[in-house]
Amino acid sequence: MALISPLLRVRFSTSHPKDITDEVLFTITKYQNICNYIHLPVQSGNNRILQLMNRTYTREWYLAKVKRIRELIPDCGLSTDIIAGFCTETEEEHQETISLMNESVFDYGYMYFYSERPGTLAERRYTDDIPEDVKKRRLQEIVDTQYQLSLRSNQNDVGKTYRILIDGESKKDSNFWKGRNDQNKVAVFPKADLNLQLGNYVDVQIHSCTKGTLLGTAVLGTKL
Repeated sequence: MALISPLLRVRFSTSHPKDITDEVLFTITKYQNICNYIHLPVQSGNNRILQLMNRTYTREWYLAKVKRIRELIPDCGLSTDIIAGFCTETEEEHQETISLMNESVFDYGYMYFYSERPGTLAERRYTDDIPEDVKKRRLQEIVDTQYQLSLRSNQNDVGKTYRILIDGESKKDSNFWKGRNDQNKVAVFPKADLNLQLGNYVDVQIHSCTKGTLLGTAVLGTKL
């Protein structure tokens, strides 16, 4: 697909961590239009919980995979999925998820607390025994941790210039464009006097950020 057009931006969708082989990583590095971004769902940072979830990998294996990604694609954007309060999860096991997040330094994450779904393996095998208030508190701790990591990651981008693919107007202000960079981070910048439209690429210099958004200014003469 990357060979169809050099202007076609290709991005991986959700995959099982074991699908991200060295072959996949080398393919990402080979083609400039394959985004330097990987969604690598972990779900939990504790080996016992991972086994209960039937994830087929360990905490140690996952961290080694993150290290390998960083080695081969140093500027790779990395996101994840995390579930708080899975059946029988202890406080210590919950803290192992927090520590894995800090070791992996995810750019952003999709975070939820466990809820029983009819017909699933977990529903058939395990009792949903974690009180909802505990689930919500653990989830909030996970969210707070990720917000800190996301802000730190975005702060590191201030002063850099990224090629942004415009995918719409800012939801907060129609005088601003919104798009994503190669690492799948959202960037917002003024429309100004540039003759840009949906689907254009433009270089944007980042001057500030929030935990979820890069804020910048389009560089004149870089429209594609």
